Amino acid sequence: MSERQPPDASLTQSARPPVMPPTLSGIDIDALWRDIVEGACGCCDPLVKGLLATGIRNHASFGAALAALIGRKLGDRSVADDALAELVMEVFAADPDIVAAAAADLVAIRERDPATGNYATPFLFFKGYHAVQGYRVAHWLWNNGREYLALHLQSRSSELFAVDIHPAARLGRRILFDHGTGIVIGETSVLEDDVSLLQGVTLGGTGKNVGDRHPKVRRGVLIGAGAKILGNIEIGEGAKIGAGSIVLESVAPYTTVVGNPARAVGTRHSSLPAFTMDQMLPPLDYII
Repeated sequence: MSERQPPDASLTQSARPPVMPPTLSGIDIDALWRDIVEGACGCCDPLVKGLLATGIRNHASFGAALAALIGRKLGDRSVADDALAELVMEVFAADPDIVAAAAADLVAIRERDPATGNYATPFLFFKGYHAVQGYRVAHWLWNNGREYLALHLQSRSSELFAVDIHPAARLGRRILFDHGTGIVIGETSVLEDDVSLLQGVTLGGTGKNVGDRHPKVRRGVLIGAGAKILGNIEIGEGAKIGAGSIVLESVAPYTTVVGNPARAVGTRHSSLPAFTMDQMLPPLDYII
């Protein structure tokens, strides 16, 4: 992650309650790859053996398989699959941290998503995961003077996955896009580590400003389905945004907000809701 902007005084460390420790301190990518291969070998369906071979078993490493996957998914007549896969491998060689981030994202999905029984399933089939990994490559291209190719990958990802992430946005590790459909992340948005988003989330501008105009989402935030967060505002560490909320002002750390416009409800919590994926709201103190 790039250095983040200083938070408002109201969001300083001294105001934060204790937090749960990170779930990951490091990942053995080779061990993860062996687990993925083992999961793929457990399927005996003759109709998908070719898919599992092409997607997993024919590759020597996690990075090689991921590059091939991105190539197959985002390649088209303008940029051929094999040429794109080769480019992705060059990006991985230039910045191995991209592969490490992709592995961390995959582990986060299995930890948080109850629909995931192994690593092979999200690696092959979860378009939210695919969209984030395509973004990571596009982000590298954007920062290395290849803006048009980065925007092409953004466009392809939007067409295929219905997930639109501007390549200039900044995303940390262990990011979960659950379902993924309809997620939009604007150019100057920031998502720190350990953030979980559900379908239909928008991190957008208000339409009135230029320059730095998108939300800054701090660590451990959970954003519910259909929530819209607009403007250069800060969503504090450990905050929870209720489904369908319209958020136009900064949210304090470890606070739950809901509604249109969003307002704080209940008392402050002390854990990171992105880890638990608990979307329940505290008892409300008002009735609509």
